[in-house]
Amino acid sequence: MLKLVLPKGSLEKATMQLFEAADLPVNRASAVSYKATVEDPRIDSVRILRPQEIPIYVADGLFDVGITGRDWVEETGSDVVSLGKLKYSKATSRPIRVVLAVPEESAFHTAEDLPAGVRVSTEYMALTRRYFESHGVDADLRLSYGATEAKVPDIVDCVVDITETGRALKAAGLRIIDEILVSYTELIANREAYEDPAKRHAMEQVLTLLGGVLEARGKVLVKLNVPSDRLDAVISVLPSMKAPTVNELYGGDGYAVETVVPKIEINILIPALSDAGATDVLELPLSKIVH
Repeated sequence: MLKLVLPKGSLEKATMQLFEAADLPVNRASAVSYKATVEDPRIDSVRILRPQEIPIYVADGLFDVGITGRDWVEETGSDVVSLGKLKYSKATSRPIRVVLAVPEESAFHTAEDLPAGVRVSTEYMALTRRYFESHGVDADLRLSYGATEAKVPDIVDCVVDITETGRALKAAGLRIIDEILVSYTELIANREAYEDPAKRHAMEQVLTLLGGVLEARGKVLVKLNVPSDRLDAVISVLPSMKAPTVNELYGGDGYAVETVVPKIEINILIPALSDAGATDVLELPLSKIVH
């Protein structure tokens, strides 16, 4: 039913892991193959291409649905439907930021401070051109094919580049002076395909599976027993998505309680639950959470 296109390059590994966890494993002959399959009735074919190209091909109808970054949708000006954000990137769940950065010792603090003819290195030629035009700066844009931050100050005066944490730019002796765009990974669709009810339903189901995996990441299920006279004390220290599930134990000898909590808090939570009177505490991994 759906012609799917997935990103090659920095997002490739994380995307394949996401589909595997969503029970939609991507099968291909080798790690460098551009064609693949997903054994699912909703997905007819899979191609793996550069994320820069994906919005264009989806907009043109070569694919029904694809995964790319908001940065490339904006850069290419592609008319696609955003089905939803998928909050993952190369290494983290944080979005990338497209930023303007200058040498650390530079006297410039805003885009308007930059002089006419300022040399700018970037992979985002259209996005950067629109940005400088909106700030009234006549910039000399230079297309970068990678290692953009390494071109300052010998080749260019500043860069428009992407960052997740800002560490790489700082290590290169650069200082961020403006944020141009915050970009999440997105599931995007061709407008005509989205108007087809059957295809739209399939797209939404795929998004539910992918989103369920991302929602479950970093969370665990906690189950415990608690005597009746300690229930309020345990509930008072127990976080939850809405409210803990509480069921009376057979024979009325206390309660069984369960809830979903952030994994990062578990080393503090379990001893606190024990102190509050909880017993038989179980910590269980989660595969998906669908609201």
